[in-house]
Amino acid sequence: MQRLSSRDPGFAEAFARLVDDRRESDDDVARDVAAILKRVRSEGDAALAELTERFDGHVLGDADWRITPEECRAAFEGIEPTLRAALELAAARIRDYHEAQRPEDRDHIDATGMRLGARWTAVDGAGLYVPGGRAAYPSSLLMNAIPAKVAGVGRLVVVTPTPGGEANPLVLAAAHLAGVDEVWRVGGAQAVAALAYGTQRIKPVDVITGPGNAWVAEAKRQLYGVVGIDMVAGPSEILVIADAGNDPRWIAVDLLSQAEHDPAAQSILITDDGDFADAVIAMVDDELARLPTEKVARESWDRYGTVIVVGSLDDVPALANALAAEHVEIATADPELLFASIRHAGSVFLGRMTPEAVGDYLAGPNHVLPTGRRARFASGLSVLDFMKRTSFICANQASLAEVGHAAIALAHAEGLAAHARSIELRLDR
Repeated sequence: MQRLSSRDPGFAEAFARLVDDRRESDDDVARDVAAILKRVRSEGDAALAELTERFDGHVLGDADWRITPEECRAAFEGIEPTLRAALELAAARIRDYHEAQRPEDRDHIDATGMRLGARWTAVDGAGLYVPGGRAAYPSSLLMNAIPAKVAGVGRLVVVTPTPGGEANPLVLAAAHLAGVDEVWRVGGAQAVAALAYGTQRIKPVDVITGPGNAWVAEAKRQLYGVVGIDMVAGPSEILVIADAGNDPRWIAVDLLSQAEHDPAAQSILITDDGDFADAVIAMVDDELARLPTEKVARESWDRYGTVIVVGSLDDVPALANALAAEHVEIATADPELLFASIRHAGSVFLGRMTPEAVGDYLAGPNHVLPTGRRARFASGLSVLDFMKRTSFICANQASLAEVGHAAIALAHAEGLAAHARSIELRLDR
């Protein structure tokens, strides 16, 4: 863990290194992924079967590729009632939030009499990657599947690794609750390739979303253009902005809530009080000893954890905007004041009683968010990721006459005579 102070002479250089450290895949991962994609494209199911046996220790028999809707329903009905109710509450809140994101079609007549507009339609098929290695996340399935359903996607396909052949019952329960159409027992870069290219068993989709490890993220990056993707996601990250009015234990656990995801996750605290910073650091160590995820969280905190002490909270927005973090907690006496100046963040959690974890599960907004400083130009997953907009134009004689001469002039200026003539013929009618 590193501790920085804005008053130190070398702060600007140290902070710049922090911003530039992306903690993402290297050239070896890119090379390995390219080879996997090539194999799946040329060999189809045979490559999937061999790679699944190698990486997941699971032999895919003829009847073992898919997890049936009946199995998903049985998993949903078999989970403990309190947990089932929690999943149902999360699904309802996520659905309500995303329903409000549905865009409206546009259709109007402008001043020339020309009809202009745009129509929104869902993609035909979407593929959702659900991790199944280090941890299995039913919440991720809900966060990806429900916006797709709200968008109106016709075919919803889940790929998820099943190490040793074991599927997580909570993931299957979430698949049933979200109305997933297909669940396939394949994971890794090879599963992303199957969704993009299609194989003998798996039909291709139009959009692929969902989090995964470095190989999954790299596969999505390389396949962008063959299919649409939500984003290229890297390790989790959280920025907590906190003053001394907080309980340091609360803030320590908030930092660890991301550190426990991945050894490459990053947790950053910015505070204007040095004594409070010391208290949080001490509490992090105390809380680590209590966590069943201590090994992962400790490695993340030791390698990438950062505490920054600033002279004033007025200095925070510039730092936060440079970090452009996936998650930003503002646990201060007046969070709205800082929030007004923070432009780059995946999702913001306002006030002392809004831990990031509530957003991971059931607050409503999506928890699939841009990482690696990409919040500078990207947004979290939404209904729009599963839709596309088609514009339309309908001119009549009068409206074409009103604007046509300007179009003809521009076409001739660009040296495109057929463009100009296609309008001229109609105006000379």
